[in-house]
Order: sequence, then C-alpha cells, then structure tokens
Amino acid sequence: MTPQASTPLDVDHLRGWVGSTEETHELIAAAPLAGLAATLDRDEPMPADGDPVPPGGSWLFFQPRVAMAGLGRDGHPARGGFLPPVPLPRRMFAGGRFEFAAPLRVGVAARRVSTVKTVDAKDGASGPLVFVTVRHEVFDGADFCLSEEHDIVYREDPDPANPPPAPKALPAPGTAVWRRTVHPTPVMLFRYSAVTFNGHRIHYDRDYATGVEGYPGLVFHGPLTATLLMDLCRRERPEATMTGFSFRARRPLFDTADFTIAGEPAADGASARLWALDPEGALAMDATATFAA
Repeated sequence: MTPQASTPLDVDHLRGWVGSTEETHELIAAAPLAGLAATLDRDEPMPADGDPVPPGGSWLFFQPRVAMAGLGRDGHPARGGFLPPVPLPRRMFAGGRFEFAAPLRVGVAARRVSTVKTVDAKDGASGPLVFVTVRHEVFDGADFCLSEEHDIVYREDPDPANPPPAPKALPAPGTAVWRRTVHPTPVMLFRYSAVTFNGHRIHYDRDYATGVEGYPGLVFHGPLTATLLMDLCRRERPEATMTGFSFRARRPLFDTADFTIAGEPAADGASARLWALDPEGALAMDATATFAA
C-alpha cells in the first residue's frame, strides 16, 4: 500500500465554505425505518403514518444521491460543492450533537437546511487533520423538529513504513447499569450502509478498507454506534422522551470482534452517560443523552 500524496492545505481557502447552505426535501417513509429496526434486532411492526421517528432515525433521510460518475475513490460524493474540497483522502465521523424539539413523523414531507458551521485544521500524530462541522436543521413544514451538528475529520492515508500510534486507551467513564454486547458482522454493516444510502467503502469493501486505508477490518459506522447507544436508552427507558444526545468517537471499531455498549442513568432520571468499549475494553465512543422532565 502506498500512501496518497496530498495537496498542501490552504485552510483560509477552505474556510471560504463556512456559511454555505443547502436545502433538501424528503418524504419520511416507513420502509427505511423498518430496515433500521431489523438491523437493530427490534421486533416491531411496520411504522404507520404519524408515528414518530426514533432518535437516530433521521440519519436514514436527506442523504445525497449522487450518480456513480460523481463519486470519489472512497465511495462518498467527490469533494467540493456544498462541503469544502479538503485535499486529504480519508474521512471519518468524529462526533455530533442532537437537539430533539418536536417529533419528526412518518409520512410527512420534511425539509433539511444544512450549513457549514466551522472549518479548522491541526497537526495530529498521523499528520495534518481538518475538522468540518455542519449544522442540519429539520422541519415539518414550518415547524422545527430537530437539529444535528455533525463533526467530520479528514486525514492522510497511512504510511506503512511509519504507522501512527494508536489513539490513547481511555477507560469507561462510569459504572455500567445498562449493558449489551454487539456482534459487528459484515451483514450488519452492509444493512446499515444500504438503509442510509452510504457508499463509504470502508464499511463494506474489505480490500479497500485494509489495503488502501490501512484498517484491520471493516470499519463500524460511527452513526451506527451512536444509534445503538440511543437504542439502548429506548430499551432501558421506553417511556422516556429523549431531548438531546451528544457523542464523540474516541477509537474506531471494526467487524473483527464483539464490543460492548453500556450506560449509567443519572439518579434524577434527567440524563444518562453512555459509552461503547472496544474488544480490549478501551473507550470507543462517549455520549450523553438527556430526557424530558
């Protein structure tokens, strides 16, 4: 594997995309939500018009449907357009923050307004990094339903002669009261890629993931890990209404071994600390959920 040379970063040029917006319209259909429920091993009936979309379900909608000719080498839409053309070949979902104001419901014609909020750069252990934060706001007609701030990190290809150090191994941030084991099979990753129309090859193309981007296996989707943590709340507190969810990816997860998701609710029931641990017990994702009083 030979690392791809990158164009020198011109961060001031990339910051010219800050403030750019796009608007997307979509019918909130039942079939993708039924596919997500099946992927999460939830035995549920087909959603009906008027049913609320569960937390994390909004990721199934408003995805770009770019023609094959418009894709980059990684299966994502080619750089440029709405997002800045960051000249670093690898991209990952670094984290995000949700605010749930009102239910997004099945059967409605919804719209999403997206804005590039920030573009920043720094030097990491593996070379230069560029962080792009996008804010999405979703509406049912004129009514605001939810917002999401989505953090994307771009980085260099790995150098096989000089591999970067592994991310620091952090312990679980609390004492697990809720806990589940996740079996990250290729079928699970394929299903989530399909239901979210996500062409990112690191999630289903093992030769590409290991031979080009240098991972030890297929990469588990960051949004799927976050969705599993939100789903853990739904299983443990089915009566609660989630009002907010924030998460940060700490270490990648792969399809090579089982991992753990866990949570610790606050004594007052207003929030819960959530996390995912990799097979070695190191923190892979850290999250917080808040609930209505």
